[in-house]
Amino acid sequence: MRTIDDITRPLDYLPPAAQILSPIIRNWADNEVIPYRRQFDEDWEDHTLIHPPGKKLLGEYGIQKLLFPVDLGGMGFGESDYAFTSMFILGEEMARADSGLAVGLGVTLWPLMSIALKPHVNRRLLEEFAPLYCNTTEMISGALCMTEPQGGADIENVELLKGSTIQTTAVRDGDEWVINGHKLWPSNTGGMADLLVVVCTTNPGSRDPADVTLIFVPGDLPGVTQSGPYEKAGMACDKNGDVWLENVRVPLWYRAHGPGKDALFFLDIISIASGVTISFTSGMMMNVYERLLEFVNETKLHGRPLKENDAVAGVLADYTATLEVIRIVGYQAARMLDRSDLYGERWSPEMMAKMRSYRYFTMDRCLDVMGKVMNLMEAYGADRDRDIEKHWRDIKMNQLWLGGKQLCQIEAARWFFECETL
Repeated sequence: MRTIDDITRPLDYLPPAAQILSPIIRNWADNEVIPYRRQFDEDWEDHTLIHPPGKKLLGEYGIQKLLFPVDLGGMGFGESDYAFTSMFILGEEMARADSGLAVGLGVTLWPLMSIALKPHVNRRLLEEFAPLYCNTTEMISGALCMTEPQGGADIENVELLKGSTIQTTAVRDGDEWVINGHKLWPSNTGGMADLLVVVCTTNPGSRDPADVTLIFVPGDLPGVTQSGPYEKAGMACDKNGDVWLENVRVPLWYRAHGPGKDALFFLDIISIASGVTISFTSGMMMNVYERLLEFVNETKLHGRPLKENDAVAGVLADYTATLEVIRIVGYQAARMLDRSDLYGERWSPEMMAKMRSYRYFTMDRCLDVMGKVMNLMEAYGADRDRDIEKHWRDIKMNQLWLGGKQLCQIEAARWFFECETL
């Protein structure tokens, strides 16, 4: 019988660690997550069931050390030539089990990307936070705090608005930053974030990139308040809440890089997130393929397996063709992020446009064929025991973050057609 390992991925792109990384995450998914994931939706508030597999993967297996240099106790992937291809493998295997968990665990690494990835490594901050991540088997949760209540995804529209709508402020006071503001929906908040990276401005209303700041904020500092998590349609494993910062003080050197550079690297982590999101799509689709394969083999029509019906075969072909293309596109995007020497800097308008294009294309195609699978399976498609409806809800939520499809379209059109007013 065919398996998900028959779905193509470009073998020449795979890092040397792939043969080790893939089986570890696959085994974790099969034994620690998939048997329990239907119960995770009811555990959205307390994470009593969700926490143990997260702790095992991040803390006990050490995945939270991935980006730190080896001499600081990490795995050294931050400065490797396969950082993003490795993260694609990680995201894909996690999302096959539960994309909410993949997002929650993956976002722990996201803030660190602003200081751990070549060419913009901040050694001093890595030394500061390495003990938090590397000297423990407990799970550490990181959060990137961008979106604000008044502007939604305006902050992520950096190229057009240039940080002018950011209202969370960072004011210098001697050797410290004093931060005030309100952030909305960051993953890994809802009371659980250990380390925040907060997008601020040093001059509200300014369109000068030098005023955009990325500042690291330990989650237990005085003045940091996290709300409880929101109950959402899906992705229960990804806690989202509000974060309030009231006169929060951190050292000046907790800023990621400095004037001008922070704005560039903010673009960088948005571009990265667009590419990594495709790994979640690919992973979910692979598990749907597994469930669909079972269904069309065990269900009979006129005494034959359902898959032997011509019309059904057309739907199956649409699904697998889409999965094949999405997986290839995803690995290509990851390799492009790895090879800035060939494809340009990750934060360039060109790479932003291309990563956004790949992301929204894969989301649209996935939602289209997922709908066909739901229709094919009829009531079974919506049956929680079949898991299809869980992935169907989750993939829609994957589409909505970072400005959703609309901002992806705008940034793609802006670069490819040289639009001047978008």
